[in-house]
Amino acid sequence: MAGDWPYAVMDGYRPAQVGQAIARALAEAMERKGLSANALATASGVNRQVISNVLAGSTWPDLLTVASLEDTLGEMLWPRHVDWPHDENGVRQQPLPPQLHREAE
Repeated sequence: MAGDWPYAVMDGYRPAQVGQAIARALAEAMERKGLSANALATASGVNRQVISNVLAGSTWPDLLTVASLEDTLGEMLWPRHVDWPHDENGVRQQPLPPQLHREAE
């Protein structure tokens, strides 16, 4: 693993990559909408501590939590991980975060 959560590059462990992608999508959606964890918890019915734990990477959300957050935010949080690029060995790799992608070009 290289980097900081939720933008660390996590090679090869798909569950962690998916959990990380959800945390990243959640953080970015909250930022775009100007929502705090408290405001999102109130609007979604998802416990604030669950939201904070997902953002911190200390827990992975269950499907009901993801569905509730997606509905409230009006955005998809579940990653399209089947579309992730493959490495030279055919293993799917998590896409680079936006800032790292720009640096690699």
